[in-house]
Amino acid sequence: MSQRKLVLYIASSLDGYIATDEHNLDWLFAVEGEGDNGYTTFYETIDTILIGRVTYDWIIDHEKGNFPYKGKECYVFSRTKKDDNEHVNFICEDIIQFSKDLKNKKGKNIWLVGGGDLLNTFIEEKLVDELIVTVSPILLGKGIPLFRNNSFQTPLSLKSINRFNQFVELHYEVV
Repeated sequence: MSQRKLVLYIASSLDGYIATDEHNLDWLFAVEGEGDNGYTTFYETIDTILIGRVTYDWIIDHEKGNFPYKGKECYVFSRTKKDDNEHVNFICEDIIQFSKDLKNKKGKNIWLVGGGDLLNTFIEEKLVDELIVTVSPILLGKGIPLFRNNSFQTPLSLKSINRFNQFVELHYEVV
């Protein structure tokens, strides 16, 4: 049995930001894409979603309470314990061991939604197996960076490139 893969699937500006300083994503939706830019195809490959607490709060706020990942096993990593709800389980235990255990369970791939601190920890701990970054044709100049300044390097191997009108999807495997 092969181990499940933990995949980062995210959009970024050309200069490497995933949101403005105010957590605004309007720039992303102002670009002419193609269909859903490959989202449905990717979404069918996963059955589990990992989300950071700040990202989860943003999703709940901006989706007006309409949780977008119904039917998937969702875990929200939080430093403070919260009660689980019908859509997510809140995890405040050791996220590294929890994620390793999750990767060893049977199932489809696991989607690491975000955010930046969580991603940084997962890359540093070598838990991310693939990165699918959809690049939007905009330079934000500043904002929330996709990758933090780190003291480690992560070699990647390009698996594929897809174009969705003005978006470019880069699919890498961690070496």
